[in-house]
Amino acid sequence: MALRFLDDPLYQLIRDEKIKEFNVQRASAESLDYHNCDFRGLDLRGLNANGINFSGCYFRAADLRGIDFSLSNLDGASLAAAQISGCYFPKSIDANEVFVSVEKGIRMRAR
Repeated sequence: MALRFLDDPLYQLIRDEKIKEFNVQRASAESLDYHNCDFRGLDLRGLNANGINFSGCYFRAADLRGIDFSLSNLDGASLAAAQISGCYFPKSIDANEVFVSVEKGIRMRAR
């Protein structure tokens, strides 16, 4: 599966780590589908992730501290070496899935 780099203004704000601007502008978007997108090494702290489809995404070494992913789709996402302190994850993803993903880069499976 190839990672996607979207030509989408909101995705580009995330890629440029302009998280506050993304949060303001995303209010006008009905739904956001970033499945299989690349977020490697980015500082995403403060991101409003509610309802975003992050299935299959790659978050290697990203700073995700404090993000509430509880209403996001993370099925198949990889968190290899990501910083996840203070994150909330969907109830459909077991804590062991998160741990193994951070430690070994294995893609998380939702129940």
